[in-house]
Amino acid sequence: MYVILTSKPGKFRTEIVPGLRPHEAYDYLFYGRHEAHFVIAELVDSAARIRVIEEESGLVNEVPSKFLEKFETAEGALDGLRQLVTFGRMDTTLRRAS
Repeated sequence: MYVILTSKPGKFRTEIVPGLRPHEAYDYLFYGRHEAHFVIAELVDSAARIRVIEEESGLVNEVPSKFLEKFETAEGALDGLRQLVTFGRMDTTLRRAS
């Protein structure tokens, strides 16, 4: 199973934790402005808790992976991500990150 982790610069970030294996990452640009970073990760332990860190306060939350949408394949997760960031004719770009 695969999940999508989201980070928004200046707001919050998610971290890879034990039980997750990163597969590929993407940057989301809205009218050329970097708005988010996404990581498609393989869920190797269904009990994994995703660490979400609020950047301004440093507050850390650990969210059970059961609350994340899951995809059977990495390709399915990428398709889900594309749907998530597409808004009609708006200038949105999903760019593979290194």
